[in-house]
Amino acid sequence: MSFQKLKSKIESKKVTVGIVGLGYVGLPLAVEFARAGVKVIGIDVSPGKISSLKSGTSYVEDVPSSAVAAVTGNGTFKPHRSFRKLRKADAVIICVPTPLRKSRDPDLSYIVKASRAVAECISADTLVILESTSYPGTTGEILVPALEKQRLKAGRDVFVAFSPERVDPGNSRYGIRNTPKVVGGYDEESAELAGDLYRIAVDRVVFAGSCEEAEIVKLLENTFRAVNIGLINEMAQLCDRFGLDIWRIIRAAASKPFGFMPFYPGPGLGGHCIPVDPQFLSWKAKSSRFYPYFIDYADEINRSMPAHVTAKASEILNESRRSVNGSKILLMGVSYKQNVGDVRESPAFEIADELLKLNASVSYTDPHVGSFMSLDRVDHKTASYATYNLVIIVTAHDDFDYKKILKESSWVLDCRGVTLDMEGKAKVRRI
Repeated sequence: MSFQKLKSKIESKKVTVGIVGLGYVGLPLAVEFARAGVKVIGIDVSPGKISSLKSGTSYVEDVPSSAVAAVTGNGTFKPHRSFRKLRKADAVIICVPTPLRKSRDPDLSYIVKASRAVAECISADTLVILESTSYPGTTGEILVPALEKQRLKAGRDVFVAFSPERVDPGNSRYGIRNTPKVVGGYDEESAELAGDLYRIAVDRVVFAGSCEEAEIVKLLENTFRAVNIGLINEMAQLCDRFGLDIWRIIRAAASKPFGFMPFYPGPGLGGHCIPVDPQFLSWKAKSSRFYPYFIDYADEINRSMPAHVTAKASEILNESRRSVNGSKILLMGVSYKQNVGDVRESPAFEIADELLKLNASVSYTDPHVGSFMSLDRVDHKTASYATYNLVIIVTAHDDFDYKKILKESSWVLDCRGVTLDMEGKAKVRRI
């Protein structure tokens, strides 16, 4: 199949798309392609995920089970564990995880394994796109060599591109369809084919000049956020020293119609993207003998916030003439983000761990998280807040009744600014 034949197949929606990795990135993408009428082969090594999908059940909050049931029921989306099924695919999109190791350098083992498995199954004239977030150069250093090992030369035998995922869990306004898709190709033909393919599932495609440019786009987006959050977290600690309320200060500053973009402090960064992506960029920079002081310092500040929260908790209890040891503390929300159940990299882990080390009695309430660190789970609807020495609002879910919390609690430590302008019996401290 030549470039023109594959292009015609894509434009006529007769293309078969393989998606490797059916997590919070791959599954929404698979469903969107399938809903557009394209045949999708989904690959994931997890038996549990494949079993759920075959029964029409979703395990990703942003993808309703009804949507999964519809596309599996009509046969447009077929989930499998075997990579051999990709032999029928005309295009393959790799959406596997890219975590950090404990040493805070990239763990690319999932990309390596997926690239090798894909290369062993596909034939010439296939379009292969990497979506997994990584440092600039990953496509050329890992995916391309894996293909060439199977005598599939990029730009001659196969088409290769990179397109960073832009999934925002819990965002009801922006999803796969209406979030612009950045695409960078190994060559012009690869970029064109990748753009044509994504136009089936998304409304707008934006082209970068190369795979490397597309790779660094995602890192820039999340490094921008991480650095600005680091700045506001440092300002929060500074204002705390001055006895000033950072939340009121931000609100006043945000009244300026130009030259200011509000960011907000919090108990620490969570999720896979914002705490992780800047470290890919930092690691790559250092390997090129460039030290990214700004990025690393922001990371240091952001990682200090859970300790700042526990220090504030201790300070509050001391003011009540209590020690942390033996105090009953309730964590409100333990997921990393508002209104989702994802706990990856959640600062609640470190906050709870530090409080437990100080022998506090720690419980949690979160309507989106069924279990967390073996802590006792409390139903927020029936919780008796008066029985706790301190309530810490870690993640501000919409389900919580903050007026009730302030009415019943003795002390509240608000890490999200939701109590601003609210009144009640509780004494409130905000970070």
